[in-house]
Amino acid sequence: MAWANLKPSDNEERVLMTGVRRKGQSRHNFLASSQEFNRLIDTAGGVVVEETAQEIEHPHPKTFLGKGKVTEILERVSQASVDSVAIDDELTPTQNQHLERAWDLKVVDRTAVILHIFAKRAHTKEGRLQVELAQLQYIQPRLKGLWSHFSKQTGGIGTRGPGETQLEVDRRRVRERIALLRRRLEDVETHRQIHRLKREAIPYPLFSLVGYTNAGKSTLFNTMTHAEVFVEDKLFATLDPIVRRLKLPSGRQVLLADTVGFIRKLPHSLVESFKATFEEIAHADCLIHVVDASDPEVYQQMETVAQVLVELGLNQKPMITVFNKKDQGFGVNGSQGIPISALHGEGLEQLLSQMDVHLRKNCQKARFFLPHTRGDILSTLYSLGHVLEVQHQPEGIEVACEIDPKFIKKYQEYLV
Repeated sequence: MAWANLKPSDNEERVLMTGVRRKGQSRHNFLASSQEFNRLIDTAGGVVVEETAQEIEHPHPKTFLGKGKVTEILERVSQASVDSVAIDDELTPTQNQHLERAWDLKVVDRTAVILHIFAKRAHTKEGRLQVELAQLQYIQPRLKGLWSHFSKQTGGIGTRGPGETQLEVDRRRVRERIALLRRRLEDVETHRQIHRLKREAIPYPLFSLVGYTNAGKSTLFNTMTHAEVFVEDKLFATLDPIVRRLKLPSGRQVLLADTVGFIRKLPHSLVESFKATFEEIAHADCLIHVVDASDPEVYQQMETVAQVLVELGLNQKPMITVFNKKDQGFGVNGSQGIPISALHGEGLEQLLSQMDVHLRKNCQKARFFLPHTRGDILSTLYSLGHVLEVQHQPEGIEVACEIDPKFIKKYQEYLV
């Protein structure tokens, strides 16, 4: 759902933001969610010019908000120059339609705002396909509301005219497009699997950065790999996964992946659509959880990341936790983790050493005797394992090392 630029002289859409406090939700958590939604709107290209909030025990089946709040917002949008209303929750298609009729204005929920940001951030072919699929799945049940203006023109009885005909055409086209996008994503997935198999032919261990959006994952990725990944102080600055090679202090070569950040109340439909994006997390040997230690909501953000990993079925992965932005103040006490500053490179030596320690946990000691002509295997042992001793003899090279059991099997003909 695109943001409309109703004022040609102003590129920012003027938004009335409505926060919703559910029954049982703490005031602190509610305020944090509202502040985050404000930032999401800013990232999407809007500016919040009016704010309102309501506590609800149960969402109204038709309008989500209470009758009095709907009337209040109608008065406020009439008085203020507002282009749209944004609600910090997920609306049903029916609720979305009723509110747009009540206010005669575009209404977007949290999912629509996040989808819009994803559409801005997706740069790879796969990312764009995933975004379009998620957008169409969101829009499909809302098509009836998008065509409601035809019924206003043609009246009640006998309205089976251009509007309804066009609606059916659009529904069919959306269904066909969704089916096409799923087939294309399957093709892309097959292509990714081929690349992964090639990568696993020389299977460097994979570490994947995870964390709350804007925690500093991309900054850390750039500092560690000397890459030039786009970094911005906005939510979801990185969407498409990026993988680079990294050399640890022991000399071992590993792969490091930067992935999309998590966020509270991330809609389940988005998680489903972007499962391919999370594949680098799924195939990781270890996760590096990047935490913004300077954020007042640090513990809630850590819990959100944990919940999303559970939803993805990845909560059993080994994990190294790093507390980033220690130069901006440190609000974490008594937690196990490595304090770092990704921006200034502080604490990275400890992180790299911890990555080495993790890799050695699953290694086994082995001794190989290699022909002088197989120096390539010796190089592989250095890059994929921890070499303890090398003895050059007239007949060949004897190597004692710690290495993953799968490599022991691969080079078993040279085992001593």
